[in-house]
Amino acid sequence: MDHRNPDALKFLAQRRSHPPKLLTGPAPDRSEIMQLLKLAARVPDHGKLEPWRFVVLQRETLDRLAPILRQEVLASGQDAAAAEKAASAFASPLVVAVISSPVDSPKIPEWEQFLSAGAVCLGLVNAALASGWGAAWLTGHAAANKGFGQAHLGLAEHERVAGLIHIGTRGETPPERPRPDLDTKTTWLA
Repeated sequence: MDHRNPDALKFLAQRRSHPPKLLTGPAPDRSEIMQLLKLAARVPDHGKLEPWRFVVLQRETLDRLAPILRQEVLASGQDAAAAEKAASAFASPLVVAVISSPVDSPKIPEWEQFLSAGAVCLGLVNAALASGWGAAWLTGHAAANKGFGQAHLGLAEHERVAGLIHIGTRGETPPERPRPDLDTKTTWLA
């Protein structure tokens, strides 16, 4: 039996993230987002712990959080350019925060659970791209600053943002970027 999927292989060979500055509205609606989340949740998850969750940031919330984020970046000692860059990421039509939410487990270490959340991030980007949307996985101050996540995204003490997935209507296609030289990144052990 042949289990190859040439369409999936073609998609993976050509997939390209779309930076937030190239995304426009409209964003996917609630039912479309739920379908994308359903696809994104099909990831490796040792122990079936589901050590992640989603926070969907719609336009009104992004508009409210952008100036707060700008001020927090300035308060952290970074310059105005860094603050503007951080806040401008919230100009995307929609952002899904993928939250790493590790579960106490005697068998599955926290780092492995965090990798599962990372797989959700890539799964969500790929699901959005395959569905015809533009999407990109970013982090930045909003993801790295635990206080911001707790105050504005509802993170518990043990949680952290694994990624901010920006989704919207595709604008112009970004140029192809150089890809890794796999010969220098690959070791073969016999």
